[in-house]
Amino acid sequence: MRHPSRAAKALLAAAVLPLALTACSSATGTSTSSATATKPSKEPNAGLLTGAQLKKALAPASFFAAGFAVDPSGARDSGTTYTAPSSSPAAKPDCTLLGGTSWIAITGDAGVSFAQNDYVSKDTSEDIAQEIDTFRGTTAAKVLANLKKAVAACATYTDTDTHTKVKVTGADTTGLGDAAYTITLTNSAWQNGSTLIAAQSGTDVVTVLSTDGHDNGAATAKKLTARIVTSLKGEHEHA
Repeated sequence: MRHPSRAAKALLAAAVLPLALTACSSATGTSTSSATATKPSKEPNAGLLTGAQLKKALAPASFFAAGFAVDPSGARDSGTTYTAPSSSPAAKPDCTLLGGTSWIAITGDAGVSFAQNDYVSKDTSEDIAQEIDTFRGTTAAKVLANLKKAVAACATYTDTDTHTKVKVTGADTTGLGDAAYTITLTNSAWQNGSTLIAAQSGTDVVTVLSTDGHDNGAATAKKLTARIVTSLKGEHEHA
């Protein structure tokens, strides 16, 4: 929404004031003016981390095993400003989104800030992605609820690369933030499956994807999620 400039506001105020004084004079025979104190509205993004701050909470290169390097094309954040939030859950979710690095998009929820990157092994092509999205109020908890609904509607989906069925399972997970949900993707055509974890920590939602290891990426995904949740607490304390 475009707002009038400061100069335009001043002109508008100058035009309105004489009208108000005239109306008052005709009713009482005197001209009076009064100022009504208005309480400023609370900044909706107060206390929320920006993309630049969230970026600092992502695990550094030293966290990842030898051979892994960041993919420059997947490293981005929302910078020092906030964006308008939105929520548009689909009646029928696009289950193939679970196969991508920004898989949290399956919920249809968009926050006010984010940061993400993706580490890939040059030797094995294993993939480890990390992302943090920040939401206003209690929306972060609703994002997890929407994720569970989406996964419930995605028992399987077709992998676009192999054109084979991917099995999707989800389960609540303890010990990671305020609440967490783990999704496991398996396919007989793959050498290893994928583990996706979403963890709510206050107004933030941490999401990771891992195909690292021989356990569908589970151990690395859990370790990375715990690392980011801990780092986020530190960023909030210093914000």
